[in-house]
Amino acid sequence: MKIAIDMDEVIADPITKFIELYNRDYGVPLDLKLEPGNEIYHHVPAHINHKWFDYINEKGFFRNLPIIEGSVEAIKKLQEKYEVYIVSAAMEFPNSLEDKYHWLAQHLPFIGWKNIIFCGEKIVNTDIMIDDRAKNFIDFKGRKLLFTSPHNLLLTDYERVNNWQEVLYKLL
Repeated sequence: MKIAIDMDEVIADPITKFIELYNRDYGVPLDLKLEPGNEIYHHVPAHINHKWFDYINEKGFFRNLPIIEGSVEAIKKLQEKYEVYIVSAAMEFPNSLEDKYHWLAQHLPFIGWKNIIFCGEKIVNTDIMIDDRAKNFIDFKGRKLLFTSPHNLLLTDYERVNNWQEVLYKLL
């Protein structure tokens, strides 16, 4: 069986990095407790609302993202039962391609380059997909696991996993 795993907000944490950069540049604390259904930019003052987009388009933004707790160990365990693919819509942010490749090589060196898919739309043919964005499930025919993130907390149409322990519980 094959499993597709998203990167951002599933194994890599861009929200923490964005908050660090925002605090560095503006010296204004950003609320770490995001309201359900909101994106990070909903918590930024209107006059600098575009800044999140500037950050994620900078070369290097995705290179040093923190790791989502438990993800690396869980993916190693999943590899014992599944053919694991890392699937990222990296084409949306072209500067992220090299960063994401090097991030994966550093943190998940056990995932070979043939099992890394950088794409625009996630039209993958796997049995299971773990993603934080429900839009990636629209034409997906397999089992959909929605990885909890503030922006998707109001969605109820998908099988939810709140952390990597729950992923392992459901899949192993």
